[in-house]
Amino acid sequence: QVQLVESGGGLVQAGGSLRLSCAASGRAVSTYTMGWFRQTPGKEREFVAAIRSGGSTGYADSVKGRFTISTDNAKVMVYLQMNSLKPEDTAVYYCTLGSSSAIMSRRSSYSYRGQGTQVTVSA
Repeated sequence: QVQLVESGGGLVQAGGSLRLSCAASGRAVSTYTMGWFRQTPGKEREFVAAIRSGGSTGYADSVKGRFTISTDNAKVMVYLQMNSLKPEDTAVYYCTLGSSSAIMSRRSSYSYRGQGTQVTVSA
């Protein structure tokens, strides 16, 4: 089993920045895809960004140029730097972990998900 623990959420004004972190522990993982999804009440969980252990990344159009995903392979951690935040970025953000061949934007590609961290952006 793998456990994912997110941190770094909070309340920020529009235009501000936050950095989310996710630590993976448990079963050793050497190659992977780690991603971030977000969800607001009444809506489906949506893809935000993902990164493979080899370094390739993918982003939702809504966050391109504002968010940056990165990883620390040694610790199997993933980070999401969020800049120029907008009220519509308000959501619970979830960290996910899948195989190195996972389709980045597809929720079902990921085998593990964290408990989520709340991000609230005020206008």
